Amino acid sequence: MHLTRFTDYSLRVLLYLAVKGEGRSTIHEIAGRFDISRNHLMKVVQDLSHKGYITAIRGKNGGLLLKKAPEEIRLGKLVRDTENDIELVECFGDNNECKITPACRLKPILAEALRAFMSVLDKYTLADMLGPREPELAQLLRIEPASRDGATPNPAS
Repeated sequence: MHLTRFTDYSLRVLLYLAVKGEGRSTIHEIAGRFDISRNHLMKVVQDLSHKGYITAIRGKNGGLLLKKAPEEIRLGKLVRDTENDIELVECFGDNNECKITPACRLKPILAEALRAFMSVLDKYTLADMLGPREPELAQLLRIEPASRDGATPNPAS
């Protein structure tokens, strides 16, 4: 199983926004932190906004925020929402022209493997991606996370 770059970037955007907390982020900021294409990221953000994962606020004080708590974002659902084609082999699709399909046992085996793969992802949320390593993620991404209640931590305390 190979996830597309689109799904990879979707996971990165959500992870970044989760670490940032209530602080707003920009596409430019996220693209810079991950060293990825701003144009590609714009498509990812538009899709995540359309599917209800994030809120995109336009304007001078705009930015991106998670629309749901990290605990509510299931990784399996996100992968299903961002992967256009989870067909592992030709016989999974509508345009199957494989001559051995009637006698082949590969399709049910791969279908079982795909169900197992997605079942594991369904067990985890965005919050699980953070876990106890959230401070390390924040440091690696050079962001100071805002608290979940909207208050920015005071570095002087």
